[in-house]
Amino acid sequence: MISNQILQETLEGIKTITKVDLIVMDAEGRLLAKTAEDGPLDYEDAVIAFGESQAESQSLLGYQFFKVFDDKQVEYIILAKGDTDNTFMVGRMAAYQIQSLLVAYKERSDKDNFIKNLLLDNLLLVDIYNRAKKLHIETDVKRCVFIIETKAEKDNNALETVRNIFSVKTKDFITAVDEKNIILVKEVKPTDTYEELNKTAEIIVDMLSTEAMISVHVAFGTIVNEIKEVSRSYKEAKMALDVGKIFYSDKNIIAYSNLGIGRLIYQLPIPLCRMFIKEIFDGKSPDEFDEETLTTINKFFENSLNVSETSRQLYIHRNTLVYRLDKIEKSTGLDLRIFEDAITFKIALMVVKYMKYMESLDF
Repeated sequence: MISNQILQETLEGIKTITKVDLIVMDAEGRLLAKTAEDGPLDYEDAVIAFGESQAESQSLLGYQFFKVFDDKQVEYIILAKGDTDNTFMVGRMAAYQIQSLLVAYKERSDKDNFIKNLLLDNLLLVDIYNRAKKLHIETDVKRCVFIIETKAEKDNNALETVRNIFSVKTKDFITAVDEKNIILVKEVKPTDTYEELNKTAEIIVDMLSTEAMISVHVAFGTIVNEIKEVSRSYKEAKMALDVGKIFYSDKNIIAYSNLGIGRLIYQLPIPLCRMFIKEIFDGKSPDEFDEETLTTINKFFENSLNVSETSRQLYIHRNTLVYRLDKIEKSTGLDLRIFEDAITFKIALMVVKYMKYMESLDF
């Protein structure tokens, strides 16, 4: 169905050109849009009777009536005010325009349903190619799936903004499969790199921030070569969104190709994670340190285990840093100045983050 707002805008546009007042009612006689101040709004029976008749047009009550069909069923009744030949022509033109809109919206709806089922793996391989052919969707072009997560559920403002950004890109598809996530299936040029995709993500974040005043997170999967692989890119984008929340919470754009070790940890079973923490730290948690110690550890890692640079950035004496590292070694048995121990500790911190995130989902 075409929205009443679109119907109203269409009628107003036609009236601006032709100076003829128009009304749109449904087959049950309900008013949907109008440009006339008055109109045969009390004549529902006449509209219903015309809809059920065999006539394609009719002059009645100072208006000329026209039908708009959807699969041979009357969907709308168009009323053009006046009884002249010019009014008849305008009424036919309005009916044709709305008929074209109906076809376009129906095709868009069919494509939207196809893309949703494609993303969710609800289609057989043969159905994917058959339906893509019927909907005139190319099957062998490169594509990548972006997920745009909004904080508010059913944020139509964000959805419309994204559609406006990519409205001229008729080969891109914008849809939603749940309450908070907007999905963009973007066609990718053969020469495009992941750097280009990251720029696209930046445009989305900036436009939603400036135009819709919305803060979002954007994640995207890898580039796929065929339409049957689109669901894989979607699953990758979903994983990137989750992994980003756990390990890269300071970033609002995350790519599946840049997840690093976080991708591996995300796929570990929780019992295995608990076993790892118990073996390494004897049941203690590496995130139980005070804020000062955690800041020291993170800064030490940021500076690639460089004692001098870390002490400089923390504004502390080198010996103070060494004392803190010695204290950590006594508590955990791991000397962070040794690369292997540092890696173990870093992974342990990430594992604990992952475990806490998964536990929070259970509540």
